[in-house]
Amino acid sequence: MRAIWLREFGGPEVLVPGTAPDPTPGPGQVSIDVAHANITFVETQQRSGRPGPFRVTPPLIPGNGVGGVITSVGPDVDPALVGNRVVSSTGGSGGYAERAVVDAAAPIEVPTGLPLDKAVALLADGRTATMLVDAVGVRPGDRVLVEAAAGGVGNLLVQLAARAGARVIGVAGGPRKVDLLPGFGADLAVDYRRPGWAERVRNEMGGVDVVFDGVGGDIAATAFDLLAPGGRMVSFGLASGAWSPISPEAATARQVTLARPDVPPERLRAYTWRALADAAAGRLRPLIGQRFPLERAADAHAAIEARATVGKTLLDVS
Repeated sequence: MRAIWLREFGGPEVLVPGTAPDPTPGPGQVSIDVAHANITFVETQQRSGRPGPFRVTPPLIPGNGVGGVITSVGPDVDPALVGNRVVSSTGGSGGYAERAVVDAAAPIEVPTGLPLDKAVALLADGRTATMLVDAVGVRPGDRVLVEAAAGGVGNLLVQLAARAGARVIGVAGGPRKVDLLPGFGADLAVDYRRPGWAERVRNEMGGVDVVFDGVGGDIAATAFDLLAPGGRMVSFGLASGAWSPISPEAATARQVTLARPDVPPERLRAYTWRALADAAAGRLRPLIGQRFPLERAADAHAAIEARATVGKTLLDVS
């Protein structure tokens, strides 16, 4: 089968197209013919060899999320699963390939009427956004600031917060991204690259009650300063290259709660299913901003690292 190999750490160019043996499902496993592979920011960090909780060891086929059709099952697995359209995590690797073998309990069936590419776009990002909104308890009337609001998770957070009755401030970098935000439901769209962006938020909203921090670094610190007493903040990304610098002591002094979701696997699965069901019902619209054929995985990683992407980036495999 066709696959992308990571044989050494480095820049995007170390992602090299090649071949690999077709995987065969063993006991308790299923094989998926992959139509689309998910790409996450974490995978760009893994490829570069940066230290962290999700470090990988080359050589391997990267990729932790796929969507496709179950084509075969291992011993002791219900053969009725064959033919199901599913999305699935792969356990950390093996997603950038034509076929993937996963535990039979891992795939989630895609609701009728929801295209596979949109389902893959929601596999990680929809689960994360749904979980984060629950974690901070968005309420009607809350002033909610979403960083990286044109990103894969961010645009979904804007939609979910708006649906919950919040007044949403979308923060993104550059006019192209900012112009997208009203279409997701943002009441105020702000370019954090422009001086005085925080003053504009304060002048128009009087501060904020919730911060979804997907950038970290200085942007997170500035957003924290906008929080009113009793506010809530949750950090889920480090697009700036650094996590949020806000300490628990600083939050306590400001009467701000730092939410830190700690969700067991079964609830993560439920969040994924909820996101898929919302999309199938037309209540959630994943933005697939760009897509690349499998062989151009390196180009996809380069685009993400250059911050040239909006929404979700997919690899189209078949």
